[in-house]
Amino acid sequence: MKVLHVPFCFRPDRVGGTEVYVENLAHEQLARGMQVVIAAPAADNAAYAMDGLEVRRFATGPIDGLTALYGAGDPVASATFGAILDDEQPDVVHLHAFTSAVSVRSVDEARRRGLGVVFTYHTPTVSCQRGTLLLHGREVCDGELLVQRCAECALEGLGAGRLGSQVLSRLPTVVGAACADFALGGFRLWTGVQYTHLVKTRHAAVRVMLARVQRVVVLCEWSRQLLVRNGVAAEKIVTCRHGLTFEDRPQLAATRRSSSLRVAFFGRLHPTKGADVLIRAVRQLVDVELELHVFGVEQPGDERYARRIRQLAGDDGRIVFEPAIPSEQVIPTLREFDLLGVPSQWLETGPLVVLEAFAARTPVIGSNLGGIAELVRDGVDGLLVQPGSVADWASALRRLAEDPALRERLRLNVRPPRDMRAVSEDMLSLYNDIASRSAVAAA
Repeated sequence: MKVLHVPFCFRPDRVGGTEVYVENLAHEQLARGMQVVIAAPAADNAAYAMDGLEVRRFATGPIDGLTALYGAGDPVASATFGAILDDEQPDVVHLHAFTSAVSVRSVDEARRRGLGVVFTYHTPTVSCQRGTLLLHGREVCDGELLVQRCAECALEGLGAGRLGSQVLSRLPTVVGAACADFALGGFRLWTGVQYTHLVKTRHAAVRVMLARVQRVVVLCEWSRQLLVRNGVAAEKIVTCRHGLTFEDRPQLAATRRSSSLRVAFFGRLHPTKGADVLIRAVRQLVDVELELHVFGVEQPGDERYARRIRQLAGDDGRIVFEPAIPSEQVIPTLREFDLLGVPSQWLETGPLVVLEAFAARTPVIGSNLGGIAELVRDGVDGLLVQPGSVADWASALRRLAEDPALRERLRLNVRPPRDMRAVSEDMLSLYNDIASRSAVAAA
């Protein structure tokens, strides 16, 4: 069995949780005797080895207008991707992204060659134009693809304002189609005029992609419900929860380092990850003995938010900004903390860092939202808090700081997470199924 994994990017680029997941899965599959290749878009074609993994990069091209960006995708990327398919001749293509570079055209390149195609829904950005599944940035959305509602929400997020977004989202899609491709980039008036057309185009592309792949893998229950709500057949969806590659060392969890509450934050310095909520909560607790260590990853475009949260921290010596650390150091580092804080403001499908905390036998205080709420057992191995409520976060932190017995009880209830071997076994079964079906169809 040979599988070609296709994430959004790959090392040495800055990577996120999806790419860490793909890398760990690829290593486990190699250990099981499978042939594995990682293929990811880049500025230019390239081939190299990364920690024992074969990596191919396929060149992308300029996008010819907004309709192409929101629709079928980049023809240059699909052509260079097709060349990799011819070189590698995998049995199965496993897509982990849906962008202009990893698009409907990419699916068609694989299907044209008779290959089985699997798609994993890793984040809300696949189907949500705003990327968070928070309607107007405030309340959880059901994720149904409705052109006017999605356009209004996304336009508000782009800076059109509440009234402007309401007006523009009510323009007929034919108006947007008639003046398509006048503007490419950030929000402009012409972009707003086109937006219902663009959202309709994007929705159509999502539906086509989901229809043409043979299986859709989801990592949590809310993703499965979203897909069913949008017409994906339940039998086409495979639930395969996240797994980790880790050494289970429960004896280390009993060691405590400090009398004060020590909280860690690991994640991107981006508003969706909510570090500002955690920092504001700590700043309210002026009389509480605690430490917050922020292990933040700053990606291009995050500079403004990163400056903002440092300003929020001010001169509070209890808040320490740490350098980002390699993924293999996250679990050992988490063993040094009483809690992991996960104040996400969007619907996570994991996140992996919660599993990493559980692998370290460290309880989690997290937003009562999405995948976090599916992983953390409130009052058992962590606490779930109203997302975005600084007062609620401060109250929960105070409770944990003042009740060492509660912290210890939560810690003792932490169970080791699912490991990547189980994920690999599930994927191999899935690959064998769709590869055999593709072979029969080709015959």
